[in-house]
Formats: sequence, C-alpha cells, structure tokens
Amino acid sequence: MSETKMNIFQKDKQYIKFCAYGFLKNLRFYDAFLLLFFLENGVSYSQIGILYAAREIIINVFEIPSGIIADTYGRKNSLILALLFYILSFFIFYLSTGFSLLLIAIILNGIGDAFRSGTHKGMIMDYLKINQWSHHKVVYYGHTRSWSQKGSALSALFAGFLVLYSGSYRLIYLFAIVPYVLNFINIYTYPNVLNFSLKKKNLTSKNEKRGGVSLVSVFQDFMITIKNRQVFEIINSAALHSSFLKALKDYIQPIMLQIAVILPVMSTLDIKRKSGLVIGLIYFCIFLLTSYASKNVAKVTRLNIQNISTLTLLIGLGSGLVCGFFMIYDLWVFSLLFFIVIYLIENVRKPILTGALADNVPNKILTSVLSAQSFYGTLLTSSIAISFGVIADQFGIEYSLLTVSGGLILLVLLISNYNSHN
Repeated sequence: MSETKMNIFQKDKQYIKFCAYGFLKNLRFYDAFLLLFFLENGVSYSQIGILYAAREIIINVFEIPSGIIADTYGRKNSLILALLFYILSFFIFYLSTGFSLLLIAIILNGIGDAFRSGTHKGMIMDYLKINQWSHHKVVYYGHTRSWSQKGSALSALFAGFLVLYSGSYRLIYLFAIVPYVLNFINIYTYPNVLNFSLKKKNLTSKNEKRGGVSLVSVFQDFMITIKNRQVFEIINSAALHSSFLKALKDYIQPIMLQIAVILPVMSTLDIKRKSGLVIGLIYFCIFLLTSYASKNVAKVTRLNIQNISTLTLLIGLGSGLVCGFFMIYDLWVFSLLFFIVIYLIENVRKPILTGALADNVPNKILTSVLSAQSFYGTLLTSSIAISFGVIADQFGIEYSLLTVSGGLILLVLLISNYNSHN
C-alpha cells in the first residue's frame, strides 16, 4: 500500500498551524553555534556541562507539575507562557559576558522547555482523536516533525550567513526573538477545544472552582499509568537516546570547526566568518536529512522490525562510539558522518515511540505522561552532560565520546539481558 493511500487525513488549517509551530519553534538561530558561543565567553567544558545540567535540573523541577497544569488549566496557556520565558532568555543571552549571566539565561530557557515539552504533542493527539484520525498518528506526527526539522535547517543556514556577515555569534540571539513572537500569535489562534481543560464547569465548591479536585485526579491517573511496565519501557528507551543526543549534540560544532579550518576555500576570511558559513551549510544539510527521515518514518514501521526500539538505540549509541574513534585520528569528515547518524536515528525513533506511548496511555493524561518522559530524560541528560564535560576537560572530546557512548551501550545490553530473563 502506498504512503499516499495510508495518509487519509486532511491537511487542513490546523495541520498547517501544527507544522508552523514546529517550524517556528526550531528557528533557534543560536543552536548551531551555542557551544562555540560558550567557549568564546571563556567557559570551560566542565562549566558547559554544568550549564546543560542546570537547564535539565530546572526542567526536572518543573516538568511534571507543568504537564499536570497544562492538562488541568489549558495547554494553550502553557505554551504561551513557555514562549515568554524563551524570549526573556534570548535577551539575557545577548547581554551575557560570563558564566553567571549565561546560567540565568539557560535556567529561563529550561523553564520554557518544561512548559512546552509534551504539551504540543498532546494537542496533536487530541486533534487526531477528535477527527477520528488516531490510527494515522505516527504518519501525522512524522509530517509535523519534518517541518520542525526544516525549521532547524533554515535556522542553521540563516545563522551561518549572519555570522559570515556580522562576524558575531551574539547577534543571533536578537534575531531568534522574531520567530518566537510569530509563534506566540500562532498558538493564540489555536481552537479552544485543543486547550483540553479538565476543569469541571459545574463545580460548586470554592476549592473545586480553583481546580483542586481535577488536579489531584490527573496526578492519581498519572501515577497509575506510569507504573505500567510496558509504558515505562517505552519511556526509558525514548528518553535514553534523546538524552544522549541532547547532552552531546553541540559537541558536533568543534568537529565542524575543524572541517572549516582544513577546507581550502575562503582562505581570506577569518576563522569565525568562515566557520559561520561552513557550519550553517552543514547543519542545513543535516536537518534536511532529518526532515526526510521524520516524514518517511511510516516506511520504517511497515518493515515490522523486531525490537526496533533497542536496535535503533544501539545504532545511535554505537555511532557515538565510532565518532569518538575517528576523532582520535583527526578523521573529521568520518566523525561528522557518524554524528549525523545519531540525528537520523533520533528522528526515526521519536514518531514511532510517541505513537507507541499514545497507544498505551489514556488520552486525558497523555501530556502528563509525555512530560514524565521528559522528566526522566532530564535526569539522564544532566548526568551525561556533566560526565561528558569533566572527561572532555581532562582527556578531550574524543575520549569523552568513547567513554560515554561505550558506557551507555553496556547499560542497554545489561537491561536487555535482564528483561529477556524476566
């Protein structure tokens, strides 16, 4: 059966808004140069690990409460609040000159992430259920996620040219505010039915009118669901690979910088301007590939691969191991190619595992459970980020990649062996 025949859902106005959300959200122009921006400000790898961990800890603190609040008081409100935190963080990033201001900026960014994560996915799943398209959730979510990746591609390209012409990483943060203001308007126009408030309209108690009963009810349902072993296995698998990529993704930038140095073109430009263009173009190609991977994830699901979750997890972690090996011998292009594999694997896994989670979780608390996945992921990401930074300061990025990737592969194999005997 062709993919066209399988995609029996309308690409209506709301579909366009869903895609626009992901596209605008991923116009984070600074992402392509974040680690280089930190290094330019005199921040060590260990401090970078602390910055990443601080963001994850803040997400950790706000994650489950933000998901429950979104389910109880409205997802649109949660997303709008998230965008406001992001915009404030961009201003502080632009003004920052050292570790302290960077820490404040990244904490605000983390709060924004906490109020955003899981919320929009829950809105998409609700919309599919309202229109009786739930059986197309993997394909539909894959389509919307592909637009997120297109946003990342354009973001990197624009940022690259901005650095080329301005010679500054800092200016990027001011430009990043514009798409987030546009997304604020986009979210505001979402239909109220997607707000999915669980508050009872006819409550008479003063406490009930404040939402106390429904908040407790959602939390109880969430705790029951999260104890389901199958649900936890999905969350664990999804969170581990996402955390691995999230903690390490910016370390691709020094690899790109080395490629920019050895390229025998644009030799008259200073290294920052040259690297701006090269890194922007490489990221542009990467995100076009990940967009294609997300959009065509249905082709992977039709293969009915056994244990696809564990298999793809090991491929992703193994690519990190191989990447570190090639870095030791200064084989930068091969290192880059295997780092790209990690990105591709993540964008195949995410729609599949999001769909699997939706199949095993009651719809009314899906946002809370998706937030719990992010909550668990923050624990993993912060641990990986700090460990990676400390090892990188002592032995270099290449040996840090080898150590962290190898350790996680061993952990996955031990867990798989344990589950097969229980």
